[in-house]
Order: sequence, then C-alpha cells, then structure tokens
Amino acid sequence: LFQLHHLRRLNLSDNNFNRSEIPSAIGNLTRLSRLDLSWSGFTGQIPYEVLQLSNLHLDLHKVNVSSTILQSLANLSALTYLSLVACELHGKFPTSLANLTQLTYLSLAGNEFSPDTLSWLAKLTKLTALNLDSTNSYGDILYSLKNLTKLTYLDLSLNQFFERIPSWFGNLTGLSILELGGNEFWGSVPQSIFTLKNLVELDLYGNHLSGTYKLETFLNLKKLKVLQLSSNHFSLLTTTVINVTFPNFTLLTLASCNLSKFPDFLLSQDEVELLDLRDNKIHGFIPKWIWGLSAQTLHVLDLSENFLRGFDQPIVVPQWINLRLLDLRSNMLQGPLPIPPASIYQYFGYVTVLDLSNNSFSGMLPPCLGNLSTSLSVLKLQNNNFSGPIPRACEKGNTLRMIDLSQNQLNGRIPRSLVNCNLLELLNLLCQKPNNLGNNQIEDMFPSWLGRLQELKILILRHNGFHGAIGEPKSNEFPKLQILDLSFNKLTGCLPSRHFQIWKAMKVVDLGKLRYFEVDVSFGGRETYWPIDFSYSMTMTKAGVELKYEKIQDFLVAIDLSSNKFDGCIPKDIQILQALQFLNLSNNFLSGPIPPSLGNLSNLQTLDLSQNKLSGEIPQELVQLTFLEFFNVSHNQLIGPIPQGKQFGTFGNSSFEGNLGLCGNPLSKKCYPEGLSPQPSSLSKKDDGEDSWLQFGWKAIMLGYGSGLVNRLILGYLFNPMKHKLFVKYFGRKIQSRRRGRMN
Repeated sequence: LFQLHHLRRLNLSDNNFNRSEIPSAIGNLTRLSRLDLSWSGFTGQIPYEVLQLSNLHLDLHKVNVSSTILQSLANLSALTYLSLVACELHGKFPTSLANLTQLTYLSLAGNEFSPDTLSWLAKLTKLTALNLDSTNSYGDILYSLKNLTKLTYLDLSLNQFFERIPSWFGNLTGLSILELGGNEFWGSVPQSIFTLKNLVELDLYGNHLSGTYKLETFLNLKKLKVLQLSSNHFSLLTTTVINVTFPNFTLLTLASCNLSKFPDFLLSQDEVELLDLRDNKIHGFIPKWIWGLSAQTLHVLDLSENFLRGFDQPIVVPQWINLRLLDLRSNMLQGPLPIPPASIYQYFGYVTVLDLSNNSFSGMLPPCLGNLSTSLSVLKLQNNNFSGPIPRACEKGNTLRMIDLSQNQLNGRIPRSLVNCNLLELLNLLCQKPNNLGNNQIEDMFPSWLGRLQELKILILRHNGFHGAIGEPKSNEFPKLQILDLSFNKLTGCLPSRHFQIWKAMKVVDLGKLRYFEVDVSFGGRETYWPIDFSYSMTMTKAGVELKYEKIQDFLVAIDLSSNKFDGCIPKDIQILQALQFLNLSNNFLSGPIPPSLGNLSNLQTLDLSQNKLSGEIPQELVQLTFLEFFNVSHNQLIGPIPQGKQFGTFGNSSFEGNLGLCGNPLSKKCYPEGLSPQPSSLSKKDDGEDSWLQFGWKAIMLGYGSGLVNRLILGYLFNPMKHKLFVKYFGRKIQSRRRGRMN
C-alpha cells in the first residue's frame, strides 16, 4: 500500500486495527492530500513522517491520539481540514494552532479542553465550519468566534454556556446550521436569529430560554429543514395561516413548548422523519389527518404526555410505511384499541417501538398485536385497563426484545407461543391495579418453559395467581436471567435450589463501565441516521418500598420470591449467586436456620427474611456483608444475641422485632447480666497488633457504615427518575448526518 507513491487520497475509516499505532510509512505517500483514519481503531501519536505531509486534509475522528501531537500539528500550515472528534484530548490546547490560518473545517467535538485555551480560534478567519460540541466550553470563548463571519456551520451544543444568546449571531449571515442545544442559555431568543435566512438547521433544545413566540416567526425561515425547540421555558402560539408557504421539515421537535393544539402547518408537511410534540398541553382528540402525515417518510411520532382523550371518528387506517416508533403514553386515551380491517397486512408499517403506556385503554388486546411481533422490538402497554387473555405472539418469527403488559387486568394463561420470542430480554406481566378482583390475574403454573429463552434477563410476574411448585430445571434454563420477581403469587414447595446452580448470570460480578438495559432501535432516514436507544424500565420492591426504575443498570441482580407459600429451609448453596444484590424471601413459610453461607454474598445490599418461621441464631458471618443497607428478620422464631459491628450498627428495632428470643442492640433486651460482657467471637479475632477487640469493632462499624452510605447515595441517584436534556428521551447518541459536507 505504501509503495503507491502517486496516491492522493487514503481512506481507512470504519475499520478495526485493534489499537495499533498509526503506520509511519504513510509518510512515504508524499502526494497525499486527504487522510481519513476516523473510527479505525488506531491509537497513539501521529508519526513524525505523517506530520511532514503539509497539504493534508486530516480526519482523526475517534482515534485515541496523544495530547502531545497537537503542538506538532501547528507545522501543517497549509492544512484546510482537521477533525479531532472524540480523540480523548483534554486540558490546555496549544495556542500555536493559531498558525493553521488556512483551516476552513475544524472539529474538536467530544474532547474536554480548558475553555480559556481556545481563544486562538479568533484568528482562524477562513473557517466555514466549526464544531465544539461536548468540549466543556463556556464563558469568553463564545466571543472569540464573533469575527468568524464566513461560518456556514456552527455547533456549540452540549456545553456549559450560561448567558444570553448573543445578538451578533445575526452577523453570521452565511450560517446554514446553528446548533446551541443542551446548554444553559437563558433569556429570550434574539430577533437577529430570525434574520438568518439561509438557516437549514436551528437547534435550541434543552436550554432555559423564555418568552412567548408565534410559531410562524420560526416558520418564516423558509429554508429550514430541522427545527429543535424542545425543553425550554417558552410558549409557542399557533394561529391559522392561509395562502402561506411553509418550510418542508425533516425533523421537528416541539416538546415542552406549551402548545395547546396541533399546529395547522403540519397538514402541509410530507417529508417529516421525526415529529416530537411530547409534554405539551394538547387536549381533545387525535385528528384523522395525523395518520396520513408524511406517509412515505415518517419514522418517529411522539405525542406522549399530553391531554389527548381519544381518536377522531371514524378511525382512519394509518398510511405510514416506514414508522418505527409510536409513543402515545401518558395521555387520557380510553376505550378499546382501534383494530384495522383484516385486509390490512401491515399495520403501522414496520413499527419497532409501540408505547401506549399510562393511558386508560380498555377492552381486550386485539389479536393483530401478535402480527406486529415480526417487526416490533418494544411492546409497552403498561398501566391501562386492558382485560382478557394475552394474544398469541411470535408465531411467525419475531424481533421482540421487551414485552411490558404490567398493571392491567389480564387473565388466563401465558400463551405458549412466547417460547418462540427467542430474542426476548424483558417480560413484565405484573398484575396490580387498584381494587383488583381476584379473577383479574394470570392463573397458571410457573412457566418453566420460558427458561428456553436464552436472552431473557428480566422476568417479572408479581401479583398474579401462579401456583404449584417450581419443578426441577432442565439443563441451561434461564442462562442470562438477572432479575426475577415472583412475589405475591401462590407458589408452593421448596425454594428452587437446583435453579440457583444453573443461573449463570447471577454468579458473575460485572461492575465495569456503567451501562443500562436497553434496546437499540436505530434506523436510517433519507439523509439522517437516527441513533435511538429505548431504555427498559420496571418497578421493584426494595427495603419495603416500591421503586420506579426509569433505567435499569445492567449489573443489577435481584431475586424476589416474597409473599408466596414456599416452605422448607433456605438452601445453603444460594451462596453461589455471587452477583446477587437484592434478596427478598419474606412472608413465606420458611423454617430452619439462616444459613451462614449468606455471608459469602459479598455484593448483597438488601436482605429480607421477615415473616417466616426461621429459628436459631442470626449467623455472625452476616457481619461481613459491608454493602448491606437493609436487613429484616422480624417476625420469625430467632434466638440469641444480635451480631454487632459494621453494618449491623445501622439497623433499627424494626429489623428484629417479633423474635422473642433475640437480645442485644438495638433491642432493649440485654443478653448478659449487668457488669458482664461476652467473649469475643472467633469471627472478630483478627491480628490487629496492639489494638483491642473493642477498637477493632469500632473501626469495622465506621468502615461498614461508610460503604453502605456511599452505596445508597450512588444507587439513589441512579434509580430516581431522571429528566434528560436530549430532545427525545430515547436518544442515547447524537443524530449523525449522511451528508458528506456535514460535521460528524
């Protein structure tokens, strides 16, 4: 390759060179004018030989280069194109790069520089495109851009600018793309923005902008294709305008803009790929024309979190052929789901996400939902009033990864056709509604056949009528199961100890990079790639409180078998589930001792064994659980002294009440006559040099208490519902354009 001495362009992007160094032999290509190493898996410094190619057009997007190469780049005085996106650069940026006065294209996105070291940008007056997305920028750097009057593309999104949008942006008359989203800009939108008649994309989402604006003011920018106004503090007024030509949008996000009705101009839109009207104040019925909006191009429609009550009659069959995501959750929609004519083969096109949760839909689930399993990845009908049996699904191949039918009034059995959903990762059939009647539950034996689903990670069957014993497992059942909730059923027999031995995912602790359970439903439009991650969610009882997990960390491991009719002993081999964090066996008929082997579950955070018939002493080994933040053995038949030290110093009376034979702190009942003290247990006898046993105990208490406190703070933040700045809550990555001239 490096003997092709007349080569002018070399593109090695989108490969994986496995973190190898950039070849110095590229320097042999002395006529090279364009070098693209983006997304290539190269790492390390740019070789000196390459830096001698003074006429390069250089793209190092996502190449982990050393910060020391920046100074050397200053020698490339003829450089016109430089992309250093996500190169893991940080700290001070050398001012010598001001020598690159011929640059017309510069992208530093995805690095974190000291903002006061970017003032040299003011000298690059030939720049037509500048991307500072996600660079920790704020303050005076904004004003160093004032004289870059040739800019046609400016991206300052996802930074920390806390000020008004400067009016001098109006002097950048050549701007076609202006992205300011995800900052802290406040105040009104300057009138000068509305004079930028060449704007094709305007992104103001996720700031603190205020005021009241006529939507038509933005629509007067006739070249607009992309308009993002979501998640600010302003209100948009809509009026009926006739005989006016509107921009033809491809992306339109107007979430949280205090809209009171559907904007009329949408009737003329036929190229929209994404429309977000989430979290407004739109009342009444969904108009019939919405079902034909941009029939050939629409991929995402989000009408969630409004006050919509139903559908204009008669129901019109949707005409979309490319719809991927339909979100109608958290409205006031009621009545049965509209059922299309039998002659319609594809309903809602090739939709991959259908979210109708948190409405008041009623009636039976239509059988046609089963047909959607060939395209659906996410089916979320949580918290409605659906009743009757669950339709058969996955009979003709499937892509389903998440099924959430929780908080409805479904009954009957789980359809055996679900065994064909071989990509399924989450199944939630929680049946818990206010004033729920006994027959509004799923009545079935434990569905052990679901163990054949090799990708199943989360199984929630809480508050149903599952009954009988959990039988002996077949080999390799539930190999990836991490979260199992069978609480509030009628299951009997012994705890499933044989299953514990084969649940592989609960044995391995993986606390690597923080990730969440989610499904990638990304897709491509005509000009744009839509990167969408749909996060899984659930409710689960922790420490006696039902928590809403808006996102679920992928290292979470939990078993809840509470409120059933299990009997017999707690199997000692439960200790092999080393990744277990939450274990709830309360409110059963378990007897015998608490196995000391529970002390080996070193990641355990909550342990609830209350309301059983357990006997004997609380094992001293449990003191070793330094992450334990909730512990409850109340209302059993336990005796003897309560273990002391570490986390046990943080548990109150309620953790031990109802055991007449227990004694010691925190209970008022003492274990020894006044003036006598116990001999140190063998567990507490450590080689501490001259330190006394008492001193050791206090050190352990402080250490354990600290661990649990930090743990609670971290998990408390992660488990609370979070509001995201991004314009659509599903979007985990920024939109990437397919146009060649567009910044990455």
